[in-house]
Amino acid sequence: MKRTLFLILLVLIFSAGTASAKVVSQPLSYMHDGVSLEGYLAYDDAVSGKAPGILVVHEWWGLNDYVRSRAEQLARMGYVAFALDMYGKGKSTEHPDEAAAWMKEINANMDQWLKRAMAGLDVLKKQPSVDTQRMAAVGYCFGGATVQVLAYGGADLKGVVSFHGSLIPPSAKQAAGTQAKILICHGAQDPMNAPETLTAYVNALNASSIDWQLNVYGGTRHSFTNPDADKRGMAALAYNASADRRSWQHMTYFFDELFAGM
Repeated sequence: MKRTLFLILLVLIFSAGTASAKVVSQPLSYMHDGVSLEGYLAYDDAVSGKAPGILVVHEWWGLNDYVRSRAEQLARMGYVAFALDMYGKGKSTEHPDEAAAWMKEINANMDQWLKRAMAGLDVLKKQPSVDTQRMAAVGYCFGGATVQVLAYGGADLKGVVSFHGSLIPPSAKQAAGTQAKILICHGAQDPMNAPETLTAYVNALNASSIDWQLNVYGGTRHSFTNPDADKRGMAALAYNASADRRSWQHMTYFFDELFAGM
């Protein structure tokens, strides 16, 4: 009887501890080059001490509920996740023409593109619960290209993951300054990256000393991780549940390797 009561007490204590753990999220305002920006921070309040920090970069639609949900997923894995804002506070859209215009304002100038992304990374670094020696970045679509820009710009990251991002081959100078390992998760039928673009990308990385890997998912188009992709009315976009699941698992393995023993 006493043993049974003891076991019940242990279960209640454990349940109370796990019930109190939750993902905490909040908007964070910051500035860059005179532009007011608002990102989204997520972390698990049950994690004690400092945790790896993961920067999350949105699709060309802007910082919306989709990318917030990805930050929360990462928080549930024990990371401190910060979804940065590349466009400006409140700027998200459902219209591809507007999204394209906002994206072009950023990626027309590589130097400003890098600086805007670095401003978000600086916000993440300043969070007291972040271990700045263990940091990585993930990005989707436009965000996938952005994390490559961060890597080539010498950002202090252990690694970056691009999900269906535009493929940006590094110059020899950029490759020489790249510290981060690179994981590319790419759809084999992504019409936004032509086969010759993929070939040129692989050739450029092979000519460098960058530690990189490329996973290509068959029968998969652009935006394959976003369940709302099919609602956009664009033939190039399609959600693919298996590619979504597999790419997330590949990211998980990648992070395990990046942060092992640290």
